Amino acid sequence: MKNENPVVWFEIYTDDLTRARKFYESIFDFTMTELPLPDNGENMKMLFFPGNMESKNRATGALVQMEGFKAGNNSTIVYFMSEDCSLEQLRIEKAGGCIVKSKMSLGEYGNMVLATDTEGNMIGIHSMK
Repeated sequence: MKNENPVVWFEIYTDDLTRARKFYESIFDFTMTELPLPDNGENMKMLFFPGNMESKNRATGALVQMEGFKAGNNSTIVYFMSEDCSLEQLRIEKAGGCIVKSKMSLGEYGNMVLATDTEGNMIGIHSMK
């Protein structure tokens, strides 16, 4: 991944998805779309910002409402691209970070790992494998 932007995704966590949707759609004059997620035991709802996963060097993202993740403070997560996020997951604790959510399936949208860095910031790692 030389000379490429490794950031592929961001999430803005919200306590009220309807209120947050109205705010972002009003401010930026676009329409967000709902992301149907597989039933993987997570209580999570997502609304996509406009974009697509194939755009080179341009990140897109979503508003997210998920049990256990409060809005505010550190509620924006940058996701880094990976071939297989389980490989980075193996390195996180060795590098001084902590695993928050082990590799989990997003169905046809790939897989993700959530972790905190050495400063307590949450990051995400996304892969299609």
